[in-house]
Amino acid sequence: MTSGRLALAALFLTVASSPAPALIDEAAPPAVEVPGKEAPALAPDAVPVTPAPAASGEAPSALLSAPAIPSRFGTKVPDEAFGAFQRGLYITAYNLALPRAEKGDAAAQTLVAEILSRGLGVARKPVEAAEWYRKAAEAGIPEAKFQYALLMIDGKFAAKDDDRAFDLMKEAADSGNRLAAFNYAQMLVDREPGPKGMNKAVPYYEKAARAGLADAQYAMAQIYTTGVLGPPDDIKARNFLALAAMQNFDSAQLDLATWLVEGRGGRIDYEAGFGWMRRAAEAGNVAAQNRLAKLYVYALGTEPDPTLAAAWYIKARRAGLRDLEMEDFLQGLTSEEQKQAIERANRL
Repeated sequence: MTSGRLALAALFLTVASSPAPALIDEAAPPAVEVPGKEAPALAPDAVPVTPAPAASGEAPSALLSAPAIPSRFGTKVPDEAFGAFQRGLYITAYNLALPRAEKGDAAAQTLVAEILSRGLGVARKPVEAAEWYRKAAEAGIPEAKFQYALLMIDGKFAAKDDDRAFDLMKEAADSGNRLAAFNYAQMLVDREPGPKGMNKAVPYYEKAARAGLADAQYAMAQIYTTGVLGPPDDIKARNFLALAAMQNFDSAQLDLATWLVEGRGGRIDYEAGFGWMRRAAEAGNVAAQNRLAKLYVYALGTEPDPTLAAAWYIKARRAGLRDLEMEDFLQGLTSEEQKQAIERANRL
């Protein structure tokens, strides 16, 4: 079995990673949670890092929008209106917030914009919502600045203005909005491709990562892996991968599992690697499904199971991934074993 384990490291990376998503929390990094077993601790002095874009290492490209959370409505809590919103009483929240919004209450304006933009309990009115976001943004609400910047970038419900959106996104990012920080980093990279833009973007990726944004954590893992900040640092990269993986970021789970099996950025842990690979595979990550099949073949972190190995590979192949090594493995099975594997794949 030893030779099989040694051979796997070379085999693992022959299959291209599927697209992966993209930071660091201010607190010390948590231990890596291993599905089904006690989690091994991360290096205590390492900075937690988490991946953001594709597993290929591309910088994240899509701008992110935010779910409805209390901090989105500004520093002033909209008391009864916000309380009603939290309880799902959207019409009540709207009726309470609207009069205050009309009197210039910026937090209430943001709440009204949120309700109208998403059509919560009322008809969706994106143009009207955009106007309320604009007013709240002008009043200095960071979350409104972030939302209005996105609207100006899109240009569908507000006048398109990339330069003004760029400025508003920076203001929101500098005010502590983690989604704005991530998106502003994306905009910096887009505006100044290459090392200069990336060096400007990294502090914002890191700010979003430390605020717990999985996309930014994955981005930081890629940054430390590729050495954007200097020499590559696999220890920090692995810790960021762990943070993103614990937030169910399947591409981070795929990468973390691979690193655990290979011993990259820390000690080898086959069982932990198997656990994370299975989670990514069950989440639908095609590359993880193929690599999980190999773990079953080589009995790394699990008992050998040719039927499950074949079943997971069949599932990945149905999604368009083909691996010559696994093709040979599949052909080496008996007709009955192949039939069982197909039946098992149908149930996965």
